[in-house]
Amino acid sequence: MIVQLNRVQTLLAVFATALAAVFLFASMTSGIAEAQSAHIAKTKKSKKSKRKKAVKGPHGLAFYNKRPKKVSKRHGRLIWQRNAHGVVKLKSASSTKTVLYTSKSPAGKRVRVSGTVSVPKGKAPRGGWPVITYGHGTTGIADKCAPSRNKKGGPATSYISYTDDIQNAWLKAGYVVARTDYQGLGTPGTHPFLIGKAEGRGVLDIVRAARNLNPKIGKRFVIAGHSQGGHAALFAAGEAKRFVPELKLKGTVAFAPASHMRLQAASLPVLTTPSSLTALASLIVKGAEAVSSDIDPAALLSDPVLAFYPQTDTECLSELAKPDNLGGIAPSKLIRDGANTDPLFDLLDLQNPAVQTDAPILLAQGDADSTTFPFLTNALNGELVGLGDDVNYITYPSVDHGGVLDAAADDVTTFLNERLPSRR
Repeated sequence: MIVQLNRVQTLLAVFATALAAVFLFASMTSGIAEAQSAHIAKTKKSKKSKRKKAVKGPHGLAFYNKRPKKVSKRHGRLIWQRNAHGVVKLKSASSTKTVLYTSKSPAGKRVRVSGTVSVPKGKAPRGGWPVITYGHGTTGIADKCAPSRNKKGGPATSYISYTDDIQNAWLKAGYVVARTDYQGLGTPGTHPFLIGKAEGRGVLDIVRAARNLNPKIGKRFVIAGHSQGGHAALFAAGEAKRFVPELKLKGTVAFAPASHMRLQAASLPVLTTPSSLTALASLIVKGAEAVSSDIDPAALLSDPVLAFYPQTDTECLSELAKPDNLGGIAPSKLIRDGANTDPLFDLLDLQNPAVQTDAPILLAQGDADSTTFPFLTNALNGELVGLGDDVNYITYPSVDHGGVLDAAADDVTTFLNERLPSRR
């Protein structure tokens, strides 16, 4: 009897010990689970806090000119932003922000670049909004000519707002529209007009900056641009794989891109009638001067052109092209007699947008274009194909320089649907 009682007591003790162990394990497991939950919550909060809210930029021209206290050494980082106003806003966007971001000059120096980012209405698709980063046509070199500074009735309005319809259509289709002003246009420094590397980097870096601005913007993008912007678009395509390797370029649309500047410059002596081409050619010299100390305008340009040349820093193309300005001088009178044009022509040779890119190109050209001549784009198409690029070259009968955007709209939509569907 006593032995049995001892067995019972022993069994009860073992059971009690086991039960205590179960409670202890449950308590520990609960504690671990709570600790894990707290850690996960803390990690999520930490990640959320690391995604800093975009800094609101200062009012007025200080947005462009004020030097930030701290600027990232990386290119494509958002510095600050603010709401865009007036004609800069795109009506089909849920929001249009003016942005200031970092980029890298052709010489490798860190620079600040301005632009705008417009986001579609509605809910972002899985993977984020796809992006169309757009290079604008020539407006001028003066800071007031920057598209993000555009004002109703301003000197550059007609050179900027003609693209609003196609960009609003892109927004309705579900694409973010990012529009760089280019380096030195709107911001400190001289705009390197038609210097491909400078333009292309501005076009690419605004996509990175847009992703800093809005986490719902994805990595997939298409590059587009008209005239000077077509030139910029092609150079951006050529640099994309190396310069922004984390982004996914799906294609490039180049409307009547500027090309073969050396060939055009060499033909100036036969153009003996005053025209706006003298203003454009002067801007090309100014852009070259911005990146090369070998370009000396005083030794290169004629006295009549030098009299107006300083205005390239203060006036837009619409003003420079007037008959009482550079537009009143024949292109044949641009270069001083006996001037050494080799440094200029050699630099222009390097700005021809015959680039290599893995992504397909849609090349659009009006055959009635008297600004970007069709024979130049024909030659460019041959060069791109010769480099192994996948080019769909389409010409549009009786279409002039500005009309090519509307003429090519359906073909661009097809290209976008094939290469970068918006998933709407």
